[in-house]
Amino acid sequence: MSLSDSDREIITAELGREPTRAEAALFENLWSEHCAYRSSRPLLGAFDSEGAQVVVGPGDDAAVVALPDPDGRNSETYITLGIESHNHPSYVDPYDGAATGIGGIVRDTLSMGAYPIALTDSLYFGGFDREHTRYLLEGVVEGIADYGNAIGVPTVGGNLAFHPGYEGNPLVNVACVGLLSEERLVTAKAQQAGNKLVLVGNATGRDGLGGASFASEDLAEDAETEDRPAVQVGDPYAEKLLIEANEVLVGEGLIESARDLGAAGLGGASSELVAKGGFGAEIDLNRVHQREPNMAPLEILLAESQERMCYEVRPENVKRVEAVAERFDLGCSVIGEVTEGNYVCEFDESEAQRASEAPSSVEHGPTDGRAAEPRDGGDEPRGRETVVDVPPDFLADGAPMNDLGHVEPSQPERDLPEVALEGAFEGVVGSPNTASKEWVYRQYDHEVGLRTATGPGDDAAVLAIREAGSADGSSGENRESGTGLAISAGAEPNWTAADPYEGARAVAVENATNLAAKGATPLAAVDCLNGGNPEKPEVYGGFRAVVSGLADACSALSVPVVGGNVSLYNDSATGPIPPTPTLAMVASREGYDAPPTGFSGEGALLVVGDPVLTGEADPELGGSELLARFGGSDRFPAPAENASEFVAALAVVADGEGTLAVHDASHGGLAVTLAEMVGTAGTRVDLSGGPALGRLFNERAGRVVIETADPEGVRERFDGVAPVAEIGESIPERSLTIGTDGGTLTYSAEEITELRGVLARELD
Repeated sequence: MSLSDSDREIITAELGREPTRAEAALFENLWSEHCAYRSSRPLLGAFDSEGAQVVVGPGDDAAVVALPDPDGRNSETYITLGIESHNHPSYVDPYDGAATGIGGIVRDTLSMGAYPIALTDSLYFGGFDREHTRYLLEGVVEGIADYGNAIGVPTVGGNLAFHPGYEGNPLVNVACVGLLSEERLVTAKAQQAGNKLVLVGNATGRDGLGGASFASEDLAEDAETEDRPAVQVGDPYAEKLLIEANEVLVGEGLIESARDLGAAGLGGASSELVAKGGFGAEIDLNRVHQREPNMAPLEILLAESQERMCYEVRPENVKRVEAVAERFDLGCSVIGEVTEGNYVCEFDESEAQRASEAPSSVEHGPTDGRAAEPRDGGDEPRGRETVVDVPPDFLADGAPMNDLGHVEPSQPERDLPEVALEGAFEGVVGSPNTASKEWVYRQYDHEVGLRTATGPGDDAAVLAIREAGSADGSSGENRESGTGLAISAGAEPNWTAADPYEGARAVAVENATNLAAKGATPLAAVDCLNGGNPEKPEVYGGFRAVVSGLADACSALSVPVVGGNVSLYNDSATGPIPPTPTLAMVASREGYDAPPTGFSGEGALLVVGDPVLTGEADPELGGSELLARFGGSDRFPAPAENASEFVAALAVVADGEGTLAVHDASHGGLAVTLAEMVGTAGTRVDLSGGPALGRLFNERAGRVVIETADPEGVRERFDGVAPVAEIGESIPERSLTIGTDGGTLTYSAEEITELRGVLARELD
């Protein structure tokens, strides 16, 4: 690790001296792009983050949103929303990198006083035909499955995309939803000087050293070997104990504030916690319980060892916190206290050396959890030193912002491929990007917790929310609240690669459409903004465009963006990734009985929101899977400007009595949508009247296929909101027949299943 010359000058001027080694390392990590958002923070003001339902917005470990009562008013039942990336670690070590991403976002949920109830994973890899891609995919999925299943939190949704731009730098974006009541809310803002800082959880080791700075650099060709020490190692069984211990601590009112130990470890968590409250801290690093001997002060400060929480505790409650930690077999150290002064860390090398040389340390680790910094040349230990003494707000928030040049993205010219209709259908429906993702989600326990009403593989997951005295329903008087919580998460790199601004707008519209297709009304969202090296003007131009597009669309949808994460420097020897704005959006509905996506065989088939089918627009194929498979280019079809009205109307229609099935139409176009709806019943449709490829394979966001017993009622509800085209009917036969100007396609359900089963065939 090394502090840049420009940052060192700023720090030296502020401190009036050269920083110590530990201070320099702390500043490097906390002022890194990963922690300080130096290239992105100037752009993030574009997002609207306020709303009557928003209890805690951006800046904390997770956002907090109030669920509405059936009468539409905000209730005292809250949910938390958080999202984070573990991209570089998942390339270096796919299993541990992905697993610890899950652990980190769950602890962000715990630090707000919430009980985690659901996870989503949005995964992006290079070409599926590459052996290394499959190695990464299998390791990441196994890491998520093993960790999430072990801690008892269901993974209920997400997405999986393959694109050559991720060849040397995959993305692993994970989100978590938690549940709490109003009186259980905790924040990461220190409350009072004199309160103790207590570290609870696993012992501190040397894993994950410099993880924040590692995440803020391009991946080198030798990253898989050279950067392995920067990847944390997870212990899901300790995390499960921490979840339950946190539940007791919060339930008994023992916690004043909390922060999980993630990026920059103890130094990051403790300094940010006190800085948010306008306080300082005095910390004794010898008091940190450790699992390795001879740890140096900066190792203790910066190690990103997992399953650890930093709590602010009133002095009179410390003994009870220690007792709860002991009950759950978790380590517990009173490491210092909140003060009115600077952020100060002390270390006594003599004390640590004596502890490391104690006989019991050989077999069981250092007694009293203490260790010493290695000495050079056999010198005697130096005794107690102040290794950090800095203003906490300067450390946590003083990083200067970057002023970077950018190049506006260009628009592609139309250059469409010549491809036969049947070959196009089989190529797109059988693509790994649009194929069934069952191979992935069948490895996850998506029903643990007994809340999952609609699981993965659908447009959106739906969870049953039960009000109770305890957030997980383990105590108090349970009663059905009648509230369903829908969750959708993902992005589409083909879209944002073709047109960063309109592609990002489409990502927001598609997620909102997914939720409305389940009869739910969007509440809030969090984003994970992934980009390449922002120092390259063309990369930063694309990143600026996706931020603007996502912000504009969420504002138009009246969906506040209440938190998120930025991951830049996703650049490798193969080049930068496509700008990738993963969005995790939640919505509420009355009840849990959402409409299905599969045909019933008994209704008329309508496509809503597609001006191409009604002759109001020409088809545009930019960003489509058709062009990804067969080559060519075109403009990306921008979603409608009145997406908010469309989403509101769809939520009502989806829950209507005559609605038999609803499915969002986006990735792969209508061809994939119709194929996915074939199951116990089929359909016969007519898409003639225009170019077959354009009608079948354009991927305009904000469209939906509705099977209904009341087509006239659907037309009336969307009158003046979105175009409606009746294209055919569902039939009892398990088959798909599509008539077009280019010919007729007919496939049985078994043939479609075979086409869509490429992941399972290649990976099992």
